[in-house]
Amino acid sequence: MDKKSNVNRRGFLKQAGSVVAGGLMFPYVVPSSALGRDGAVSPGNRITMAAIGVGDMGTGDLQGFLNIPEVQVVALCDVDDHRTENAKNLVSLKYGNNDCRVYRDYRELLEQEKVDTVMHALPDHWHAIVSVACARKGIDMHGQKPLARTISQGREICDAVKRYGIIWQTGSWQRSVGHFRRACELVINGRIGKVNFVEVGLPNGNQSKDLPLLPVPDYFDWDMWLGPAPWRPYQDFGNGNCHWNWRWIMDYSGGQLTDWAGHHVDIAHWALGLDYTGPVEIEGQGWYPESGTWNTPYAYDFLCKYANGLEMRVANQGRLPKGMGTAWYGDAGWIHVNRGGLWASDPKILRERIGVNEIQLYKSLDHQRNFIDCVKSRKETVTPAEIAHRSISVGLLGEIAMLTGQKLKWDPEKEQFLNNDTANRYLSRAFRHPWHL
Repeated sequence: MDKKSNVNRRGFLKQAGSVVAGGLMFPYVVPSSALGRDGAVSPGNRITMAAIGVGDMGTGDLQGFLNIPEVQVVALCDVDDHRTENAKNLVSLKYGNNDCRVYRDYRELLEQEKVDTVMHALPDHWHAIVSVACARKGIDMHGQKPLARTISQGREICDAVKRYGIIWQTGSWQRSVGHFRRACELVINGRIGKVNFVEVGLPNGNQSKDLPLLPVPDYFDWDMWLGPAPWRPYQDFGNGNCHWNWRWIMDYSGGQLTDWAGHHVDIAHWALGLDYTGPVEIEGQGWYPESGTWNTPYAYDFLCKYANGLEMRVANQGRLPKGMGTAWYGDAGWIHVNRGGLWASDPKILRERIGVNEIQLYKSLDHQRNFIDCVKSRKETVTPAEIAHRSISVGLLGEIAMLTGQKLKWDPEKEQFLNNDTANRYLSRAFRHPWHL
């Protein structure tokens, strides 16, 4: 399929989602003849997908997409051959063939494969470069959270998604879970009155370790893994390799703060109608290891103030009374939600019905299914790029406040600190040659 036919397919998918009559949009029902025998999707209606990054998170996402009938995974990419071998075995078992192609370099994949979609699950420092490259190819994306490692990188992704008309789904899957949406609908519809304070509890950080240097395995491309990050010798990051525990090294991540802010801050914003803005003041403290390989904060606590007077405290769970999750405090009670459940100051609040004339939040019951449905309809997903950007920006702003040790004033429209050149320098990072956006 050449680029022109790929664009034509995108246009067909957009038109197939609805037909226009008298200025109104009506659903278009796909006839059963478009499907193969026994309900299988015919080749002409498949949505091709490539998976870039097939480690722990990527393999989980891949398995989810393999269970969607319309999706045909045709290519895999990872710098670790063991991981691509494992992922290819999953794909081959699913389809009963060995056709799925394997790459080490995403650039080669994007040159060789003309796919409709990409799912990527990469270390944070890689998110912006791969996302923008895929957007320029006109490829719809499911990208893992956090959206990006810096605020300027996140803005680059948002701009590219908009410029190239991309459908984007962020892996902030809590928006596709019923009790999280229920909590947000109760809050946004005033069941606890006016909310003036929110607590967002994220995981406790990790004390550092001194970890040894290692020889680079022959099945692994270390230089490519580093990509735009500063060069360093290959090292054990915690499990005898560099996988997973890169999260506790600031060149690649902001630790538990940026690993989880895209989840619980995201839910906090959703319930308050703050999806497209951010705080105007940020101050707080982070506690960082004095030595060792890991250098992200093992504890953190910062306060954000919004233009409407709302205050949001973000901290590791050990510093908050309700621990993990999101807790909204209103003048008529409180609501607390996390992955373990939903609670309120009065159980009666949780039994309240949301009326048909009240605010009904976007309903998605399956995060990956929602992405594929939106690829076909060209409607916005439940966690588009701009919303994900605003969610993780709170974590990144807190990180900058902790690193500078200053109370910062922020313009959420211009995405600049006011009269603070030091803080503004943290909004972006230099890329190692030859990488660039």
